[in-house]
Amino acid sequence: MIDTKKYIFTFIITVAIFATAFYASSFLSNKRVTDVKSIQDNIAIDILSNETQFDLLKEIPCTNVSESILSPELSALGDKLSKTESDRGATDADVIYLKKYYSLLQIKDYLLSKQLASKCGPAKKPVFIIYFYSNTGDCADCQNEGFVLTRLKEVHPDLRVYSFDFNLDLAAIDSMKNIYKINGNLPALVIEDKAYTGFKSVDALESLLPDTLKEATTTATTTKTGATSTRGIK
Repeated sequence: MIDTKKYIFTFIITVAIFATAFYASSFLSNKRVTDVKSIQDNIAIDILSNETQFDLLKEIPCTNVSESILSPELSALGDKLSKTESDRGATDADVIYLKKYYSLLQIKDYLLSKQLASKCGPAKKPVFIIYFYSNTGDCADCQNEGFVLTRLKEVHPDLRVYSFDFNLDLAAIDSMKNIYKINGNLPALVIEDKAYTGFKSVDALESLLPDTLKEATTTATTTKTGATSTRGIK
């Protein structure tokens, strides 16, 4: 004899489970869209601010040009994108979209810095490292190279490091790869317009940096140490 109540109860539980799962999926999907929209809005403001700065800096007098005008802004934006990529994954469509924006900003900053150096003379020429990486599993040393570059930036605050995803589908990055003949042997670095491939330690990269950067860092460190000592005497 069929237990009607049992089957009705089972059916109700099954429907409740599916309804709960559907609601949870819909809720999480809507929340993800809201989160991504919030991230895009925040980064869009940063991008608009940076692009406005590009236009302003083209008119700046050479006497007011510092060694690092826009890099801190780009660095902060890069940190936001790194966290977003870590949370959502490198293949997330929104992450890829935002990385393209950021990559274009880096290229614009690089070109602007070159223009300022040409306009204001070699004394205002910053030192660049262009870094090509991959996070799709085909570059075992890319993460370690990233740590090395972070350490190098700590030692030389005036050093500018521009990082580009080798696999990002962006014509401007493809042009840079062609200009510097980066063919996929990663990690790849461009220092003073010369390309290097394979992992480079801190010491190895130090040996490739121009003496002007090392002298500037030494001077800044000496000045900072002297100021600290003075405060100690007081």
